[in-house]
Amino acid sequence: MYGVEVSIKTGAIHFGVSDQNDLSGVTWRRGTGYAIDELTNVLTADDAKARLVIEQLRRIVPNAKSMKALGFCVSVKHAQFMAKHFHAAGINATAVSAESTTEERADALHRLRSGAIQAVFSVDLFNEGIDIPSVDTLILLRPTESPIVFLQQLGRGLRKEQGKSTCTVLDFVAQHRREFRFDKRLGALIPGGRKRLIEQIEQGFPYLPSGCDMQLDMVAKERILASLRSSVPNQWRQKVAEARRVKESGNELSLRVFLEESGIALEEIYSDDHCWSKLIEDAGLPTLPAGPHESTLRKAIGRMLHINDVDRPTTCLTLLKPNAWTDLGRKSLKERRCAHMLTAVMLEKVTPQPETVEQSLRLLHDHPQVVSELMELLDLLKERVDHLQAELQSHPEAPLLVHARYSRREILASLSDGSSYRLPLWFEGVRWIPQENVDLLASTFDKSGNRFSPTTRYRDYAVSRSAVHWESQSTTRSTSETGLRYQEHESRGSTVLLFARLSPDERAFWLLGPGRYQSHTGDRPMAIHWKLDVDLPGDLFAAFAAAVS
Repeated sequence: MYGVEVSIKTGAIHFGVSDQNDLSGVTWRRGTGYAIDELTNVLTADDAKARLVIEQLRRIVPNAKSMKALGFCVSVKHAQFMAKHFHAAGINATAVSAESTTEERADALHRLRSGAIQAVFSVDLFNEGIDIPSVDTLILLRPTESPIVFLQQLGRGLRKEQGKSTCTVLDFVAQHRREFRFDKRLGALIPGGRKRLIEQIEQGFPYLPSGCDMQLDMVAKERILASLRSSVPNQWRQKVAEARRVKESGNELSLRVFLEESGIALEEIYSDDHCWSKLIEDAGLPTLPAGPHESTLRKAIGRMLHINDVDRPTTCLTLLKPNAWTDLGRKSLKERRCAHMLTAVMLEKVTPQPETVEQSLRLLHDHPQVVSELMELLDLLKERVDHLQAELQSHPEAPLLVHARYSRREILASLSDGSSYRLPLWFEGVRWIPQENVDLLASTFDKSGNRFSPTTRYRDYAVSRSAVHWESQSTTRSTSETGLRYQEHESRGSTVLLFARLSPDERAFWLLGPGRYQSHTGDRPMAIHWKLDVDLPGDLFAAFAAAVS
């Protein structure tokens, strides 16, 4: 198994609650955020601020006097301020920090577990490394934009314990400076850039990790949306100006540095067929010599953004080293197929098409600026593994991992002979690859748009984390060769690989892994129940199960 995954072990209900704090006048320092002393002064300025937190807590939490809560504060003074006001309101609480002794911290947690107190307020103390399963309420009073800290804080309340079914999260949303980045922290739960995040907020968060629910009050929602829309340059000329600014600040300009300094999401660099090379070129910065298909290949780079497996970026980086194409024939079939996957995407629009994979890799190397950008991009994509991934046991020489994403051309290339470049066309949802003895079933689960006719609007969805309901093409009979191959695949020694995406707007499909025939109903189409060899992650199950709800 490979990779990482946000682990939601118990349910979480996240409430974004507006508060009356205006942080727009607090000093902001690039790299560290708000000045802590000034922030503390604002948050502890009067008793009304603490009363508002208590009022919202009592409104949302059924019985505040029986809860076990952790509160995350910005400073020792802030933690003590909140503990004092909770105690005065009849909710037993204490404050601890790095200044507290080990015995004091241990005693605070013991009293929280036993119910002697209902809340512990802390400063950067319980973000990580402490397992407190009994915590059922989180009070987020520290305005962090770090996705790591945000997930660490959530993790303190998402541990299972008998009798605990959910964790309530109160996230207080102030009026922030323009520099504050909501997309960084919320992107930990909803990846894909600001555009997708804005859509999810506007639609009420339809796709969150399984077991999570997020609600924003009207003021908090408008504050977050306004911040998302204004905090980062979104027009191309603004991005170009930002590239000049980052360069003039003395930084060595790279794609990674630019993303960190500007706050622009990776997806936003590649919108509208743009790319990093064009951005630095438009900023008046030098680029490497252009190749014969420079414009076509630059437009293709953005088609690599879906890559999220742990193996392929590293292999591709090796293939992009100088003269790597010269010894391609001596590499393993898996490596040659990986090269084919890379060039199948990058050279898809090039004419005439190369004849061999070796020729395709050499042609790619004829574009040094494109290769340079690809290497920068792949280095970033290595860090975007977002699910646990498993080896594809049925085809160990195919560079595919279960629960990673692949386009149709990449799927075909992953099962090719690793020598011939040309790939067959694949527009439909099914493909039989006789030389590999495998059926490829690629489904779009949400067919609610107008891109599907009534005859192609098959009902495909996740039944459970280990089972998928799938409908064949409308012409497939259960007694046909194809229908029998689906039913008898195990006895015939063939494999069925299931791929799925949520909507046709997504270029890539998630590899759900091999499926085993269980049963079917009907004819033309056949409605087949497939059992998965590897269970779906919680978030994919939630999305794919909801597609037909």
